[in-house]
Amino acid sequence: MRNKQRLVRTGLVALLTACLGACGGGNGAAGPHGDGRGAGQSGQDTPPQQSAVSGLRADVRHLTRLTTTGARPHMVTTCTPATRQVKHTKRSGRTKKTWYSTEHYQDCRKTAKGTETYRRVIRPERWCVQLDDVNGNPRKDGVWYRVTSATYHQALGADARARLQFTPTGSGC
Repeated sequence: MRNKQRLVRTGLVALLTACLGACGGGNGAAGPHGDGRGAGQSGQDTPPQQSAVSGLRADVRHLTRLTTTGARPHMVTTCTPATRQVKHTKRSGRTKKTWYSTEHYQDCRKTAKGTETYRRVIRPERWCVQLDDVNGNPRKDGVWYRVTSATYHQALGADARARLQFTPTGSGC
């Protein structure tokens, strides 16, 4: 069911892209992504979509999250009382009266006071699976793929050299 929905979605995207290309849609600066991004722009918000791979399970690896402590300035809000002159004007017919009053308010600023420690992530948590005979090619052995936690646990429970098929989230480990 999921593969059928993916095929339908891919077909609709291809049809829409062809129609927009034929109609001259976009600004003509289609980059290597084909979506109107120029050559200097990159889609930092979405990673490139990987296609499904299959092969024989060779190994699995779980890299835990690696953190360290860091120090940064501790910012506190300090407020001091302040005053300002406010101008008031009243018109009555041809006469105009002006008077001033003093308004009291709080002048607040963020200032550094000491330091605070925090946990800084050096390496995020990763789950990896190594495949042999990737996509039926016996020469493609020992290829590492980053996968989701669910795919990792599925591969972990599978026998050695069992055939696996999944969509990786990245390459390398």
